[in-house]
Amino acid sequence: MASAAAISPGGTTLLTARRCGSLTYSRMEYADQALVAEARSGDPEAFRVLVERHSRALFRLAFRMTGNESDAEDVVQETFLRAYRQLGRFDERASFGTWLYRIATNYALDLVRSRNRRNEQQQADNEAGDAVLSLRSEAPTPDRLALSGEVRERMSEAMNELSPAERMAFVLRHFEGMGIEEVGRALGCQPGAAKHSIFRAVQKLRRALEPLVDTAK
Repeated sequence: MASAAAISPGGTTLLTARRCGSLTYSRMEYADQALVAEARSGDPEAFRVLVERHSRALFRLAFRMTGNESDAEDVVQETFLRAYRQLGRFDERASFGTWLYRIATNYALDLVRSRNRRNEQQQADNEAGDAVLSLRSEAPTPDRLALSGEVRERMSEAMNELSPAERMAFVLRHFEGMGIEEVGRALGCQPGAAKHSIFRAVQKLRRALEPLVDTAK
């Protein structure tokens, strides 16, 4: 699990994800908005409580978005760092959690797009060389996997084949349980666009899993 910590421009630790026995704040007693107000006034302990409160959910979200623990940790770290720097822009009438999700989603999108570009270049290089061997080494081995294992493998592959926007929208909707409007706010788009991305993702995943479902019948 990520132990998110944000580092100030000067290199000093501003916050940590876990600080046991805080005498100043209780997670149950303070709402996010109150903690944001305290953090804006210059109290770093208030922001530590916000980090502790939201880091686990952010890591889970980031891992589902990136499919990579190291990338997920980077997303959590960068999200809290950006949130700390941009506290002055936060609208206290909004949900702090949704605001964090939007920051995390934007950064995760950048990571996934960058990784996809690297993968495309790598694929082009492989095709110029020994592409067959490369593909063979990455292919699943159904003869050694139970059907449930094959489904998980194919699901992971299918998720990677989604566009970044489709993947993010699907994760927010079906893993995080967000409503369409909330997904749209997190992605910075209209609800209709968010709904369309979710629909496309579901259709693509369904097509990818259909052969395995038919085999199981």
